[in-house]
Amino acid sequence: MGMAHGAAKGGGRRRRGRRQGAINEINMTPFIDVVLVLLIVFMVAAPMMTVGVPLDLPQSKAGPLNSDTKPVTLSIRQSGQVFLGESELSDESIVPKLTETAKSGFEERVFVRGDKRVDYGRVAQVMAIVTGGGFKKVALVTEPDQK
Repeated sequence: MGMAHGAAKGGGRRRRGRRQGAINEINMTPFIDVVLVLLIVFMVAAPMMTVGVPLDLPQSKAGPLNSDTKPVTLSIRQSGQVFLGESELSDESIVPKLTETAKSGFEERVFVRGDKRVDYGRVAQVMAIVTGGGFKKVALVTEPDQK
């Protein structure tokens, strides 16, 4: 009986199962998490990286600009006439009158107010005259959206 008992135990020495080696698979979960976070960051940041001329278009929902100084304002009627305040200007007299009115010189902000029915080409022509005269801060003015 002694012998049978010893044989049942495996001769005193047990075989151990194979030890598990290093896992040679990449765990994709952290990688996917990082990629998704980067995707979200770039989706949020991409619209902020656009470079261009800041223009306000008619009937926009843009808020008012915060500024302490009052800008010089040019108005363009539907017929194409240009006004500085209440006085009508010819194309040749726009730059001299702006230079005379501008307190900050060519760094003065110039707002162009165009009637929504005026030809877009006329607005572009007036803006070209103003920027060609040396003024760098030229913007279009719109009314807030009433919807």
